[in-house]
Amino acid sequence: MLAIDLKGKHALIAGVADERGLGFSIAKALAEAGATVSVGTWPPMLKMFKMLLARGKLDDARRLSDGTLLDFAAIYPFDADYDRLEDVPAEVKDHRRYAECGDFTIAGVAAAVAASGGVDIVVHSLANGPEVKKPLLETSRAGYLAAVSASAYSHVSLVRQLGPVMRPRGSFLTLSYVASNRVVAGYGGGMSTAKAALESDARVLAFEAGRRWGHRVNVISPGPYASRAAEAIGPIDLMIKYTSLASPLRKAITADQVGATAAFLSSPLASGITGTIIYVDNGFAAMGVHVDHSDATTT
Repeated sequence: MLAIDLKGKHALIAGVADERGLGFSIAKALAEAGATVSVGTWPPMLKMFKMLLARGKLDDARRLSDGTLLDFAAIYPFDADYDRLEDVPAEVKDHRRYAECGDFTIAGVAAAVAASGGVDIVVHSLANGPEVKKPLLETSRAGYLAAVSASAYSHVSLVRQLGPVMRPRGSFLTLSYVASNRVVAGYGGGMSTAKAALESDARVLAFEAGRRWGHRVNVISPGPYASRAAEAIGPIDLMIKYTSLASPLRKAITADQVGATAAFLSSPLASGITGTIIYVDNGFAAMGVHVDHSDATTT
């Protein structure tokens, strides 16, 4: 049997704050394959996330196929907006949600991971655009740059900071979206630009990280999925309905499909794959004319 085996591997999923995000599903898939999993959680969500875990509120979501529960080796406070602690404004650093978090920057998490013995797999599962509900024509410069910084440059910084402490033949993964190269009305605020930058950067990082450390860098581009973050953007149900209708496989994606793809790309089975975008969207990205008139009127 050709199986995905991640036993002895340590994975860090950056951007897990609840059970509904794709990062959580990726964490479960990596754990199912035998990996030890740590996560990075945004400080304003950290206390709530830990409380839900402690009270057993996430036990059903954490349950693995053998009946055991997904257990995180570490939960790091993590804010991808900041590379180093000296970059953090005083009003953020002194805020009650940050004050007791220690070094929650990318460099701080990298140092903590290094102190724990290093890492084999890093998943960048985060994005933020403060003006995502605004059309691009109405997006401010500050909002546009903030979207690119949090959603794309944070991945560059993660690779730069964690590449040196990653064990040999490591794997970096990030999550994109088809809006990187197609128009998705309502996905505004510079987020489509950020996803395009994320994908372009991943190709360059695959070359640079491959030559410098021997690590791989890949992208998963899932179809629309009803995470809490996606629901905050806008009509996610309409987007899911449309892509399900238009895809060759006429159904919505599942979080498990994304998790399984992440586990494969993180494993030795994918040792020859880097600089690649894998679409997990039931074929939607392959389509040109998406829906014929009979589908539109009878479905």
